[in-house]
Amino acid sequence: MSLLLDTHVVLWWLADAPSLSDEIKARLDQDPDVCVSPATIWEVTIKQAIGRIKEPADLPERIRDSGFTELPITSAHAMAAGRLPLIHRDPFDRMLVAQAQCEGLTLVTRDANCQKYEVSVLPA
Repeated sequence: MSLLLDTHVVLWWLADAPSLSDEIKARLDQDPDVCVSPATIWEVTIKQAIGRIKEPADLPERIRDSGFTELPITSAHAMAAGRLPLIHRDPFDRMLVAQAQCEGLTLVTRDANCQKYEVSVLPA
C-alpha cells in the first residue's frame, strides 16, 4: 500500500515523537512508497511565517529532504480538492485528501475530519 503523509505525521516522524506507533514509524522508515505533498511544505512554511511553528528554521527543507517521494500537485488534484464536500475547510487537508483519492494512496492521518471522506486511511 502506498502512503501519503498528513503534515502532523511528517512532523512527528521528523521529531521521532512518541505520538507515532512503532509500527507506523517502521513503515515510514522502510517503505519506499511513502509520499509527501508540497502542500505539507507550504502549510509548514506558512505556519512558521505566522509564528505557529517556531523551530527549526529549516523545517521545510528537512521535510523536502526527508527521503519521502514528492507527490506533485496537479490540476486534477486541485479540481478534486475544490469539489470535495465541505466536511473539512482546511485547504491543505482537502488537498491531501484529493491527492490520496486521485492517486489511490492511503492517507496517514489522525485528523478525524479527513477520515470522514471516501479515502483510504491509515490512522496515525
